[in-house]
Amino acid sequence: MADAWSVVVVFGLGRGPLRYTELRDRIGGISNKMLTQTLRKLERGNLVERRTLPTAPAGVEYRLTALGESLLEPVSVLARWAEEHAGELAEADDG
Repeated sequence: MADAWSVVVVFGLGRGPLRYTELRDRIGGISNKMLTQTLRKLERGNLVERRTLPTAPAGVEYRLTALGESLLEPVSVLARWAEEHAGELAEADDG
């Protein structure tokens, strides 16, 4: 949870499971590469769970684990700040 994108992703998943593109659209201002890296890091930290959906073509959704849900209240203020500055964060990541 040391970076702003992790906070934003946790906050974005706070209302329930989302598919990758739904999450990306909800967050806004994040590149595919950064979202993928952030989701993988959160999965390794047991904060986010990836579930394969039985659809054709196969789909994937992401949801918070119980540990991830426990972060929602403490990170809500940070998430709002990060959402407000998403454009600046994206520029810094690309540079």
